[in-house]
Amino acid sequence: MLVLVAPGQGAQTPGFLTPWLDLPGAADRLAAWSDAIGLDLVHYGTQADADAIRDTAVAQPLLVAAGLLSAAALDARAEVSAVAGHSVGEITAAAYAGVLTEEAALGFVRTRGLGMAEAAAVTETGMSALLGGDAEVVVPHLEKLGLTPANVNGAGQIVAAGTMEQLAALAQDKPEGVRRVVELKVAGAFHTHHMAPAVTELGKAAQDLVVSDPAVTYVSNADGRTVSTGPDVVARLVSQVSSPVRWDLCMETLTELGTTALIEVCPGGTLTGLAKRAMPGVKTLALKTPDDLDAARALIAEHAAR
Repeated sequence: MLVLVAPGQGAQTPGFLTPWLDLPGAADRLAAWSDAIGLDLVHYGTQADADAIRDTAVAQPLLVAAGLLSAAALDARAEVSAVAGHSVGEITAAAYAGVLTEEAALGFVRTRGLGMAEAAAVTETGMSALLGGDAEVVVPHLEKLGLTPANVNGAGQIVAAGTMEQLAALAQDKPEGVRRVVELKVAGAFHTHHMAPAVTELGKAAQDLVVSDPAVTYVSNADGRTVSTGPDVVARLVSQVSSPVRWDLCMETLTELGTTALIEVCPGGTLTGLAKRAMPGVKTLALKTPDDLDAARALIAEHAAR
């Protein structure tokens, strides 16, 4: 059983889309999406520096565009049995599953990014990854400091979110068993109450969407459950902006479904790293450049459902 997963914010790096533009039609596709949402995806994906693409309003559409571009190059829609996405990657997954058109997904994520950037500007907030430790110990410690366990990623990784003062306190007072606390390159406390204004804006945008039921199994990062209707998928895309990401439960569900291979769309690496630790025996591959496509196709040939 083959699954396709899409990473969230923080996976982007300067110039990461450059090699993908050499593929037939890729530049035209990105240009059309750029015109549709009023954001130069080609520039930000090839020439902009790290600070520019750290901007939430830029990073989120850029990541969805990259995921859809690389998935199209892979051309494995008939072989994929399930999809899931981490945070904004859920919009990529929803488009791949046919819940939204690609154009609608890009417009929706543009609204999401702008809304979350505006919400993040109200208070100086951020996120830090905790490596190591037991969730039963880490979560109460975070709550004691006023922080939210915004991403429970499994494989010994939890991401805390809150004000910069709260995160500074965490750096000085790590939970027992945590090896490192790493500040993430994001511009706000995503998936917390700080993002409530963005939920309102996204809810309004969702009312205008034309949605379809997913054509493949869709696993939601709200709770790791499979979702069978398009309206339910979209409702979760709205509410997840201020709710924790439970990627650990997504991986549990994908394992229970019988996953044997997992491909992470561009800019891949984060989710395959987690899967290697939490989903033993599952073959993984990250699409970083078009050079990875041949290996991905070989993996598909071996693991696609028949």
